[in-house]
Amino acid sequence: MKEIIPVKSKKELAAFIDFPHDLYKNDPNYVPELFIAQKDLLTTHPFHKHSSLQPFLVYDDGKITGRIAAIFNTNHNKFNNVSDGFFGFFDCINDQETANLLFDTAEKWVKEKGATKIVGPVNPSTNETCGLLVKGFEKPPVVMMTYNPAYYVDLLENAGLKKQVDLLAWYWEGGNYNDKSLQLLDKLQDRLTRNSGITIRKINLKNFKQEADALREVYNKAWDKNLGFFPMTNDEFDYTAKDLKMILDPDFALVAEQDGKIVGFGVAIPDINQILRTIKKGRLLPTGIFKLLLNKKKITGIRIMLLGVIDGYRKMGIEACLYGSIIKEYRRKGLKYAEASWTLEHNDMVNRAIEAIGGDQYKTYRIYEKEI
Repeated sequence: MKEIIPVKSKKELAAFIDFPHDLYKNDPNYVPELFIAQKDLLTTHPFHKHSSLQPFLVYDDGKITGRIAAIFNTNHNKFNNVSDGFFGFFDCINDQETANLLFDTAEKWVKEKGATKIVGPVNPSTNETCGLLVKGFEKPPVVMMTYNPAYYVDLLENAGLKKQVDLLAWYWEGGNYNDKSLQLLDKLQDRLTRNSGITIRKINLKNFKQEADALREVYNKAWDKNLGFFPMTNDEFDYTAKDLKMILDPDFALVAEQDGKIVGFGVAIPDINQILRTIKKGRLLPTGIFKLLLNKKKITGIRIMLLGVIDGYRKMGIEACLYGSIIKEYRRKGLKYAEASWTLEHNDMVNRAIEAIGGDQYKTYRIYEKEI
């Protein structure tokens, strides 16, 4: 007998967070999320100051078989002048009836909030992890990217959800990059400086608060035409920046600057999923914290996760300089792999810049939608 309940108690919330550990226990590519981070995201994250979220669990004869969160993102709807609802944190056994129950419940919840469409998966927005993996199941996910079994595609599409847009992930392995493009990098940077006064420099971590304030402004301008985007509030950006600072390698955090004004930036972070996959059930205590701290220097890969240039400074070669500088540093450090993710499928300018330095489009994530 299937039953779906809204998550209300601390015990139910813990069960909601822990369900994937049992579902994926035999999957070698699974990386458990940190329990404390997921709990914050679902309860105290600044997102909740402007929007609402309700997790649900499906039980079948007393055993959890699926989960979903229904999400109403007020800031997204105001910024884009739409009435969308969202779903996220979706996990389910390979059973269409269970999946339908989850989606029907989420659709009903967002519809009661005034939504005319449901979009996802987003956890809980495109400023966090998002997208359903539809291509590239062979390799595990890198830091802050989603993962799911292939059967999820059928569960969503059989429930009436259709593709809205694809998000692309790009990969470099070892020395597999276009060396010619890197050799041209210095000339491109010299030309940028000579013609436009634009220089590339590292983010100053000693002055991180002031740097973060400038980067927030660029982030909110650089992504403002991206599908599904809405500006981060000050609290949201500061929350994310504080988390990233803990794992940031300053050699992979770059800004493009003109006369003291930041006009673009690129950030790559160490792929701490190499460590997280060894932390049982995402619990940092009692031993997980030591694994994280002691093994950080052993990480052999990076994810280029943020790269943006504000309007008026695009098509000048800044994107290529930022990507090239990060890959050049990746080579200097002798790392084994790099992923750039994600880019919108129709962002030709950025996708061409990545292809030019040998990026392999190896994973695809999909955002779905359904009129309700």
